Amino acid sequence: MKRVYIITGAAGHLAGTIIQYLRKTECEIRGLILPSENGESDSQITYYKGDITKPESLEEIFSGLSGAEVIVIHAAGLISIGSNITPQLYSINVQGTKNIIGQCMRHPVKRLVYVSSVHAIPETEEKATISEAAAFSKENVIGGYASTKAEATQAVLDAVQNGLDAVVVHPSGIVGPYDRGNNHIVQLIQMYISGKLPAGITGGFDFVDVRDVAKGCLEAAGHGIKGNCYILSNRYFTVRELLECVRRSVGGRKKFCLPIGIARAFVPFFEWIGKITHTRPLYTRYSLYTISSNSHFTHDKATAELGYHPRDMQDTIRDTISWLRGNPVQSASGSPNRRIPAKARESRSSSNGRFYWQRVILRTVYGRRFIQSDRLCCQSQRLGNYDMIVTSKNII
Repeated sequence: MKRVYIITGAAGHLAGTIIQYLRKTECEIRGLILPSENGESDSQITYYKGDITKPESLEEIFSGLSGAEVIVIHAAGLISIGSNITPQLYSINVQGTKNIIGQCMRHPVKRLVYVSSVHAIPETEEKATISEAAAFSKENVIGGYASTKAEATQAVLDAVQNGLDAVVVHPSGIVGPYDRGNNHIVQLIQMYISGKLPAGITGGFDFVDVRDVAKGCLEAAGHGIKGNCYILSNRYFTVRELLECVRRSVGGRKKFCLPIGIARAFVPFFEWIGKITHTRPLYTRYSLYTISSNSHFTHDKATAELGYHPRDMQDTIRDTISWLRGNPVQSASGSPNRRIPAKARESRSSSNGRFYWQRVILRTVYGRRFIQSDRLCCQSQRLGNYDMIVTSKNII
């Protein structure tokens, strides 16, 4: 019997890695991408354009499945480190998941794997180990993202009671190669190696390699028990430990880590810097809450039932940096995978980082006069063979 995998969020970090692993198997792959995204179809994979918040746009990818063994991995979602539930966040994470459930109930789907999050699991006492939960409620978690993932997870488990074969996976903080800038932890690494990270923060979280989560999703599809949840984590790392992994790979000085209490007082400043530099702030009230809360998760159940074994974080950081620098990385499919440089890729040189914060301050003080002079300065630096590439997008 032909096996068909339907992967939502196919242009995303995790879904794209899952697709790499599936390419090693004999199966048909259908990837759902947004109308604004592009995907290159071939003999094994076909990309369909649709939107999980619009049920009518999902009909095509679920058509023509008669006689096939169909596995749906719902990896599409919106990650937010904000505190509130926005209409977009709810529409994608909750209503979008319910739309996928509806399609699975109406079509011959063998199994749904829902990619939830550890944030959907109610917290326990400080430093107590957190394991899988049996029920989920937005009332038992904190933050907009956590609330939407909890509600969506419960919707999946409710559908199981109505006959749907589904399992849930809870990844912790995903990091790793193949991401093009949307992942918050990869953003942290990018800022560190380009010199744009002013300081680290005390606290930490459980971080895990995207390749290990991708494998865990596929093992859950094949061997997970109907109606069960599986935490796909690694272990707790402090932010200092994570940055030290980066430093061991690229060199440089150790980063000072601000105490959480001081960092909270600087949140308005971080948000202000984000606005004037047109970058997403890493440190928000919710992200600071997250790295100061209990993040000690256990993946014992996934190890026992799925054969799940996460890799060493130093290997993950090394491969992530290699990918960001455009160097080959051993791909999930087993062959070297070279990152396609971004359209407006900045130099990762230390000289870029050396001038970054000075330019931010000068831009604020002198406004457009500085922007114009900075452009001329950058032209002069390039003519002088300085390894510093700055475009207007970086400073306006």
